[in-house]
Amino acid sequence: MSQEQLSIKLNIGGRVYPLTISMDEEEAMRKAAHDINEKIRAYESQYAVRDKQDLLAMCALEFALDRAASLKEMESRDLELDQQLDRSKKVLNDYLETI
Repeated sequence: MSQEQLSIKLNIGGRVYPLTISMDEEEAMRKAAHDINEKIRAYESQYAVRDKQDLLAMCALEFALDRAASLKEMESRDLELDQQLDRSKKVLNDYLETI
């Protein structure tokens, strides 16, 4: 294990997962595990589901849907920026043709 690597144990859904990660990933990993456990607790309090596998699947589905929505939003913004750049290029080209 190099100096930049760190061994941690994350508790996710009542199970401990030993991981070796880079030191700069630790905060994000711990936050991700925390967020998953919070979602599990929320599902446990809202629904009569007690099987951790089912709860983890529901969490995975929700996180995947959130990510897909974020990607779609980013693609929409990228398309809008591309259109704005195209308009700017046209205006600039039109101007340069007049001089």
